[in-house]
Amino acid sequence: MARIDLVDLAHSYLVGDDLPPQAYALKPVSMTWRQGGAYALLGPSGCGKTTLLNIISGIVTPSRGKILFDGQDVTELSTRDRNIAQVFQFPVIYDTMTVRENLAFPLKNRGVPKADIAKRVAEIADLLDLTPNLNRKATRLTADAKQKISLGRGLVRSDVAAILFDEPLTVIDPHLKWELRSKLKALHRALDLTMIYVTHDQTEALTFADTVVVMHDGRVVQSGTPEELFERPAHTFVGYFIGSPGMNIVPAEVKGREALVAGHRVPLARSYDKLPSGKIEIGVRPEFVHLTAKAPGLMTGRVERIDDLGRIRFASVRVGDVKFAARVPDGFSPSGDEAALRFEPSRIHVYADSEIVEGSSLEQVA
Repeated sequence: MARIDLVDLAHSYLVGDDLPPQAYALKPVSMTWRQGGAYALLGPSGCGKTTLLNIISGIVTPSRGKILFDGQDVTELSTRDRNIAQVFQFPVIYDTMTVRENLAFPLKNRGVPKADIAKRVAEIADLLDLTPNLNRKATRLTADAKQKISLGRGLVRSDVAAILFDEPLTVIDPHLKWELRSKLKALHRALDLTMIYVTHDQTEALTFADTVVVMHDGRVVQSGTPEELFERPAHTFVGYFIGSPGMNIVPAEVKGREALVAGHRVPLARSYDKLPSGKIEIGVRPEFVHLTAKAPGLMTGRVERIDDLGRIRFASVRVGDVKFAARVPDGFSPSGDEAALRFEPSRIHVYADSEIVEGSSLEQVA
């Protein structure tokens, strides 16, 4: 296991001494990942997450910056010398070997005693529910079973600095993904290994990781717990990308403890008297916007549709040129095609050029 420090790390696949910022697939990032932590790199395709993972593993050498494992500079070391394990999108196994032989292979290559190999293989097979298949040839197994073997080959070495997962559930049937995500989480608790998981799927990231690193356009826009990302997105992209439906992010004029949205006044819980110049928006999650009957002082809009998700219903409401997703309370049905929106002021965030702005509390204002 290792603590991993990224120090002013950046990378461009182009060559040159004076490249513009847009030429970098990974823009400068400095952060520390604690030993034994479970991390997820989350973002859409092309955001830089796989580039960052490959830099950590040693497949890619960064254009600038350093990577430290427990304080040791490993930037120029090979993948093997970094002592990491990596699990890829598609199973990397030997079809002609049995499941037992596949799991044992990384240990056998390193000269681990046979008795220790047998013990470790039995432990990992039990954790992954592979024990009944230990003596079967891998070629005869299903895709999800083969990926379990690939996971096991990454987990079988107890001495690795970190285990890196590059979208390992891509080939897994949807109904089995939840089981394997839960299994990975249990494995992390049982083995106490540093794990870094790359995915574009927010569900995978939020259920696996203690800390989620959200990436956008080659940049880390926020790193935090799943709760922090949901409750207080530091960037509008995080608000949009995390949650289903994503955060309502709408243009607004903000002054003091009030926002003006599509001609309607929305109260805020904090005061914003000195906003930076630039594009000003407010963001509020649909869970904290409630559809209600029309009443004086409330924003009114046209209900375009209501989606029933089983446990919860969300309405799509148009107010002028702005659209909101709003929670529909149990038992409530709008009268006609219009209804009002009631906001929870403490859940509304203000953004300037997509970055969250700290407002002043009532105590500070007073």
